[in-house]
Amino acid sequence: MVKDSEYRALSDFRKSIHDYLDFSDRTAKAAGIEPRQYQLMLAIRALPADVEPAVGTLAQHLRIRHHSAVELINRAGQKGLVERERSASGRNVLVKLTSEGNQVLEHAVAERLEELQSAGPVLVDALRRLLRSKSKTRGNRK
Repeated sequence: MVKDSEYRALSDFRKSIHDYLDFSDRTAKAAGIEPRQYQLMLAIRALPADVEPAVGTLAQHLRIRHHSAVELINRAGQKGLVERERSASGRNVLVKLTSEGNQVLEHAVAERLEELQSAGPVLVDALRRLLRSKSKTRGNRK
């Protein structure tokens, strides 16, 4: 049976995630970029060195369809945030951050990391309450 404290912890956890994502979206808009453009730039920058930032790879990472990724890349390109280039094999289109895109991303990430200083502990606390509650429940079943 689910306890009232578990409902509260799960609700707090979801609210904390929502609050952080809402902050992230508002911050992107205030910087003059779409939230998805921020997510695109973050995905490009965060890819491991051995993974090419191909359109298909980015679409998968962002959980959007290929044609939606192309449109997103087009809009980010129009703002000077990203640019396309062909892979060495010539088979893939790769997406790279421009110097302006790097600057915008660095500023955006710094803001989000600062926000996590206050939002993070609330999120972690709610998650700990959930995990602690579930581990006690499992312990009682044995």
